[in-house]
Amino acid sequence: MTVIISALRRILAAVALVALLPVNLIIAALLRIMQGKNVLFRQTRSGLGSKPFTLVKFRTMRDLRDAEGHLLPDEDRVTGIGTFLRKTRLDELPSLWNVVNGDIAIVGPRPLLPETIASLGERGVKRGSVPPGLTGWAQVNGNTLLSLDEKIALDLWYIDNGHWRTDLSILISTLGVMAAGEKRRRLQS
Repeated sequence: MTVIISALRRILAAVALVALLPVNLIIAALLRIMQGKNVLFRQTRSGLGSKPFTLVKFRTMRDLRDAEGHLLPDEDRVTGIGTFLRKTRLDELPSLWNVVNGDIAIVGPRPLLPETIASLGERGVKRGSVPPGLTGWAQVNGNTLLSLDEKIALDLWYIDNGHWRTDLSILISTLGVMAAGEKRRRLQS
């Protein structure tokens, strides 16, 4: 059954990639004009069982550094178009390739940096027991408005309580977040 579900996820993501190709091309062209040649951002993240993989997203920040060579805070590096792409989650569209590739699912806890997972101890191990996702419970319940601990608590709730109806609810809510922005919900976790 798991093999069938994984295959269906990949097929759905491939169809979405093809259907959204015009949107991806427009975004890539705008980023190329406004930010230069590197329109994609690649970063190593932890997948199922903490297996590393390369997550792909549209680039939304400049590589600005201080006098000592340290990156400036995110809020100082996000571009104008980057703010829009992040708010609407369109920066995540290239991550559909990660779904097609089998690195992530459509719904699940968002993949984190390996060092973040390692710092979570047993919570990180449990979080790595399911495939990470393109969108998840924490993302539709506040995402950037939440602390890391709040996101992890929501991810763990999803791991313990999620099922196909939860996934469907998350997908529908993700469309709402894309259209209306993030809202912090009052939830039990």
